[in-house]
Amino acid sequence: MTTYSKVKQTLVSLEGAKATMEMYGQIAQDEQARKTFRRNAQRLDVVLERLEKRLQTLEFEEPQFKGF
Repeated sequence: MTTYSKVKQTLVSLEGAKATMEMYGQIAQDEQARKTFRRNAQRLDVVLERLEKRLQTLEFEEPQFKGF
């Protein structure tokens, strides 16, 4: 497995985790739990942005990965 595919797989997994946290943030009964889920979803946004930038760099350096 290439570095590109590992980063891409991690990105997709974290996007799923973010979606799950956002969903839990909406349905949680406890207000503190809602805030925690929403805060962590926002933190994942930062990580996702960095991973997307890393993927762009990898695509630039290795054009064969563009579009995967």
